[in-house]
Amino acid sequence: MAETRAMSTQTETPQSAKFHAMTEGTQEDWSIIAGHSIELFMGLPERLLTHLRLLDGDFGGFAVDRLTHSLQTATRAYRANRDDEYVFCALVHDIGDTLGPSNHADVAAAIVKPFVSEQNHFMVEKHALFQGYYFFHYLGLDRDAREKYRGHEWFDYTAEFCAEYDQPAFDPAYDTLPLEHFEPLVRAQLATAKYSMYNRPSGKTFSANAG
Repeated sequence: MAETRAMSTQTETPQSAKFHAMTEGTQEDWSIIAGHSIELFMGLPERLLTHLRLLDGDFGGFAVDRLTHSLQTATRAYRANRDDEYVFCALVHDIGDTLGPSNHADVAAAIVKPFVSEQNHFMVEKHALFQGYYFFHYLGLDRDAREKYRGHEWFDYTAEFCAEYDQPAFDPAYDTLPLEHFEPLVRAQLATAKYSMYNRPSGKTFSANAG
């Protein structure tokens, strides 16, 4: 009998809100949804790592595949003793390549925005334009397009990211660290959303531990 009850519990349908339009929602409904949201939030690191792995084997004409480029960018930043948040940004800066080939930097910036400083968010969001300095002229584009941000407080910071870590990270012979090395860092960086519309007025942040 106990075994039967255990099997029944395992197959129970997860609790769901009862409303069919948000105007009908109740406190009980939204408490249920909030619980599911915590589970979704807790699964973000694994989903992000899974999507990074989708870049494996996608060379796009480059000498290394997109995953290796991402790992190599992060490895260079890590070995230069940049802080964890910076290394995290270096790792995921091109994660939007597959879903947003026309605006990959915007995709990556949207993902990191709740978790990083405004400075690092700007760096991720603008890195593609700044990186264009190294190749836009070969495509009939303006390599100096980034100059419209000249004078911005984070211009040099973003230019340095491209010069020191992003643009040289296409070397097949470089001793690039594996994704496994960065997994704890990814989980730590995604543990708490510092900037989210779901953070409470009290200043409590949305986290995998508290909600």
